Amino acid sequence: MFHRKQLSVWVLTFLWVASWPVRAQLPDFTDLVKKNGAAVVNISTTQKAGTSDPRLPDGLQIPEGTPFDDFLRRFFGEQGHGFQPRQSKSLGSGFIISADGYVLTNHHVVADADEIIVRLQDRRELVAKLIGSDERSDIALLRIDADNLPVVKIGSENTLEVGEWVLAIGSPFGFEHSVTAGIVSAKGRSLPSDSYVPFIQTDVAINPGNSGGPLFNLDGEVVGINSQIYSRTGGFMGLSFAIPMSIAMNIVEQLKDHGLVNRGWLGVQVQDVTRELAESFGMQRPHGALVARVLPNSPAEKAGFLVGDVIVDFNGQEIETSASLPPIVGMTPIGEKVPVSVVRQKHPMTLTVEIGKLSPEVETQMKSDNLPAISVKRLGIKITAVADEPSDRKPGSNPGVLVRELEKGPAMDAGIQEGDVILRIQNEDIISVEQFMEVIKSLPSGRPVAVLVQRQGSPVFLAIKIDD
Repeated sequence: MFHRKQLSVWVLTFLWVASWPVRAQLPDFTDLVKKNGAAVVNISTTQKAGTSDPRLPDGLQIPEGTPFDDFLRRFFGEQGHGFQPRQSKSLGSGFIISADGYVLTNHHVVADADEIIVRLQDRRELVAKLIGSDERSDIALLRIDADNLPVVKIGSENTLEVGEWVLAIGSPFGFEHSVTAGIVSAKGRSLPSDSYVPFIQTDVAINPGNSGGPLFNLDGEVVGINSQIYSRTGGFMGLSFAIPMSIAMNIVEQLKDHGLVNRGWLGVQVQDVTRELAESFGMQRPHGALVARVLPNSPAEKAGFLVGDVIVDFNGQEIETSASLPPIVGMTPIGEKVPVSVVRQKHPMTLTVEIGKLSPEVETQMKSDNLPAISVKRLGIKITAVADEPSDRKPGSNPGVLVRELEKGPAMDAGIQEGDVILRIQNEDIISVEQFMEVIKSLPSGRPVAVLVQRQGSPVFLAIKIDD
């Protein structure tokens, strides 16, 4: 018979042995860090501040030796007297991509810098030249005067799998060559301020100072550039985002060749296809990018795109969500003719578009007059005509109707808001209040119907369902 002490030893031994497979599955990053750590750099920048005290009105300086000198000194402090230009420093990370001195980092790390200092692992500090910077993608390319530098191996995010281990090296809060690890949480994330970058989302601990540093896979390849975090406190909260290397290297080549970045332009505004909208369009499942607006004189208009088209494939690449379209279009060479598959009024078709150069979009402001509101009880709204000046309206354009009041009903359930301009219902353009009322009378009950509205200058598709 086993004694209790012997039994405990056997149980502990069994548990320790049983844990071997789990322990073996955990990655060892030591070799990866040894091979690549020297290619990761610390970046500091210097910006000259203004010469006037921010607490004083612009242009006001306190001259020395005036009768009010002591009073002003006590009131504004020593900084208000004989104020000198100050310099502010920002810290970030970067990594060497070529032995002759090209360094990659974030645009926001070096933005507005008067001087950029790159600090190597061997403690050398070199002044860097800014080759080019792109704010939209948050990529900056630097070069330092040095040879035979250690370099990273460039990989591709295309082989990354969600759940795969990744590692970051950087200088959070100035602590150089700090290493953190985690997993890929998602791919192709679109952030509101960065529609042209399909971010890699990870749970790798990223903090201020990590920006611009590399994100490695287990093969020691750089698959992304750590760029942003999502935080309500300013610190790491488990959501970090990296720029994919396929995007970054495309930007690098353009910055090397031209010093700036040109992006492809289609000329449409798109939104996701919801389950209800997919049903109204006769689609088996919600996917693709729904065209809510075709910009005038754009490549899309010339190619024959129409509002209500659902883009499901762009140049051989399947479009699952609206967020996946802009990066693909942006990476397409300007002037190239590409096939685009769309679903139009429940029928698939292919259009050919010649990609243009991205230009600023002009939003049309809609104005309303003081006409009395007309009640549309079937929807639960009150509407008026939309009053545009003749110069604001293009020939043949449809003014729509303005939603002035909203109450409980199908319109509110669909997400329609006061101030929306209803432009189209069930593929029928709205040209007047009278015609709108006739269209509403003919709408079927119990089935979702697509409604296009203009909201604060932007088009939005909604699905409305009337239950009489």
